[in-house]
Amino acid sequence: MSDQITITLPDGSKRQYEKGSTALDVAMSISEGLARNVLAAKVNGEVRDSFRPIEEDAELQLLTWNDEEGKSTMWHSSAHLMAEALEALYPGIKLGIGPPIENGFYYDIDFGDQEFDADNLEAIEKKMLELARGKNEFTRKEISKADAIKYYKEKDDEYKLELIDGLEDGSITFYNQGNFTDLCRGPHIPHTGYIKAVKILNVAGAYWRGDENRKQLTRLYAISFPKQKELKEYLELLEQAKLRDHRKIGKELELFTFSEKVGKGLPLWLPKGAVLRERLENFMRKAQLKAGYDQVVSPHIGGKELYVTSGHYAKYGEDSFQPIKTPAEDEEFLLKPMNCPHHCEIYKSRPRSYKDLPIRYAEFGTVYRYEQSGELHGLTRVRGFTQDDAHIFCRQDQVKEEFAKVIDLVLHVFGALGFGDFTAQVSLRDPDNPEKYIGKDEDWDRAEREIQEVADEKGLQTVVEYGEAAFYGPKLDFMVKDALGRKWQLGTIQVDYSLPDRFELEYVGSDNQKHRPVMIHRAPFGSMERFIAILIENCAGEFPLWLAPEQIAILPISEKYHDYAKQIYLEMQEQDIRGFIDERDEKIGKKIRDAEVKKIPYMLIVGEKEEADGAVSVRKHGEGDIGSMKKDEFVRFFHNKVAELIN
Repeated sequence: MSDQITITLPDGSKRQYEKGSTALDVAMSISEGLARNVLAAKVNGEVRDSFRPIEEDAELQLLTWNDEEGKSTMWHSSAHLMAEALEALYPGIKLGIGPPIENGFYYDIDFGDQEFDADNLEAIEKKMLELARGKNEFTRKEISKADAIKYYKEKDDEYKLELIDGLEDGSITFYNQGNFTDLCRGPHIPHTGYIKAVKILNVAGAYWRGDENRKQLTRLYAISFPKQKELKEYLELLEQAKLRDHRKIGKELELFTFSEKVGKGLPLWLPKGAVLRERLENFMRKAQLKAGYDQVVSPHIGGKELYVTSGHYAKYGEDSFQPIKTPAEDEEFLLKPMNCPHHCEIYKSRPRSYKDLPIRYAEFGTVYRYEQSGELHGLTRVRGFTQDDAHIFCRQDQVKEEFAKVIDLVLHVFGALGFGDFTAQVSLRDPDNPEKYIGKDEDWDRAEREIQEVADEKGLQTVVEYGEAAFYGPKLDFMVKDALGRKWQLGTIQVDYSLPDRFELEYVGSDNQKHRPVMIHRAPFGSMERFIAILIENCAGEFPLWLAPEQIAILPISEKYHDYAKQIYLEMQEQDIRGFIDERDEKIGKKIRDAEVKKIPYMLIVGEKEEADGAVSVRKHGEGDIGSMKKDEFVRFFHNKVAELIN
């Protein structure tokens, strides 16, 4: 048997190494500088410790801080480092879970009878850095289930024992660094010395395993970096994010509010926010009309059996509100958690021919899902939200064309709203968990292939993510970067061969035989609530001109010109230009400053000269005076600016 293995690098080059060599050995053979920066490795598609031996021929990618998986590995190791620091400062604590997250990591801790002081975060950070400077190596150890149970029984940690209970013998590993050992699958960085800067960002409560009936643990959120400079830049970014927080701006601009009496996670839209929503809906309705969609309306509740048939109840029943019982025996309804089953029944309301297809149903449908109170967050995580939902029922030979048209619609939306930096994520099945999905393998194979082909034909920059598909079909998710570089999932298109089968949808083909249509789900906005939250934070409340709830502020320089200001206001209203008159007894400078704070796109100042000339003096938000215009000239100017943005 050969004691050599072949390592294939991302550029296609092949190198020979001794069997049992590690990714760090490979990196060192390329350059010492590269080896110093390797945090983990991807071996045949699996992210692993860079110090773990490779026993067979493999495709190898060396992961650094510049790779998402590299960051994730460092943050995972940093969670272990934080747990070690906490055990040193609070002996006897019990540990829950400590995973990496999108930005940083957290650990859930049971402090028992010890009083945890949130003012002590700096001491925890200092202890972490002290331990990090020890450059303690992470070591991996496979351990039997019996030994793992014995270890945590001696440690009296019921949380780890519960986690071990769900693991198979032979699949359990411990990781150790310094004086700390944790139950963990890995991977980890080579040693703690890579961690040069840490910050604990937040302290929150978290129910064990997300169950409100279990004990509430203390969750410490934190982040780490390989350089102090990067932490400083990140904290500055967080400060910017606070200024852009949609909850803060939404309150300042009087867009929405919440009421404990109405209920947590149920937003109330104020007049200006309602105008904003209406503008977005009208924009989408106009685009949908042009694209051949028919508007439908479905009720806010549906019979439980509807969602049992669709498969949603089995998958998401626990996340729905409790069934609504009626006086009739065994009659149960659910608050509508999604619109697709209703649209299937609309399709089924009469016989269909192949000549009828494609049929495109669109609805701004409000749906309801129960989210735990600790998970609610402004408009981004709510219990009642409206989707710009649509479902296309088409023939197999129409799928790619219809999918391509939806991509065009999504790109039109992004262009009009200033979302130019995005990646298209092809979300596929998790090959290791086929039980999560419904439908036939051949249909899934076809749908996944169709999505990738259309994305390629459209020239989209794509990434493939396994395990991110909906339970009924694969999808194309649009991952957008906002003005602060944060990633958001906006817009989704899904190909579904399964629901038409479950609802027994049919059309009569040209062969006079019955066939199943294919269903395409799409929502360019997704949730209106979440979309508006992201839009607010992306533009910091300075909405595109066509969308701003108040587009102009008419500012008379004194009471003498109020009548002329009212005349302008009415004329602008007739031209679909929204705004208000500032009739306060204030100096014009104060009125201008206040309009700037409110982020009003244009200020129309009127006085003696303007009234005499039938004109307005125009100021642009953030830019200042742009000159005097006749009223009809300003109307043309305004509508041209709008057309530049949305056409």
